[in-house]
Amino acid sequence: MRFGLRELVLLVILLAMPLSSYWLVFRPQNDEIEQAQREIEHKRSMLDKLRQATSQSETIEAANAEIRASIKAIEERLPTGKEIDNIVREVSKLAIESGLEQPGMASGTPIQGTLYWEQPIKMTVRGDFSGFYDFLLAIEKMPRITRIPDMKVNRSKDRDGYLEAEFTLSIYFEGEESSS
Repeated sequence: MRFGLRELVLLVILLAMPLSSYWLVFRPQNDEIEQAQREIEHKRSMLDKLRQATSQSETIEAANAEIRASIKAIEERLPTGKEIDNIVREVSKLAIESGLEQPGMASGTPIQGTLYWEQPIKMTVRGDFSGFYDFLLAIEKMPRITRIPDMKVNRSKDRDGYLEAEFTLSIYFEGEESSS
């Protein structure tokens, strides 16, 4: 058998065909297959996350309903602007029932919040400590939302065992435009 130029060219072509088909056909296809597999895996993981999120949607809906109920309960504790006078009378009545003298009250300018108003009332009460303590407990048990942002308590100069307290009682209420 003679091995010449023609045979050598044929051998090179025979060896070049598989090598060129690997580099030009199979290698790009393998890269595309790997890319497709990565995309499939990514989509599967996203689908798993979506399944978890949708399985939690019922609990989220229940939590949202619970939050709405809590907000409604708090809003029910907010009086309208027309009811502020009744609350002031109730606070005065609580002071007298607790054994304190008639409180001195001075109404401040209402402060607007985002969904509510705050009515500050400067109060001065005099009496013994246990009566003052009972008064604070009674205010705390009121169904309306109130707070005392500042307070000064001093011994009474007139009577022994008495105290004089000056504080601001803030009453939260709904504005007229939000109640309609």
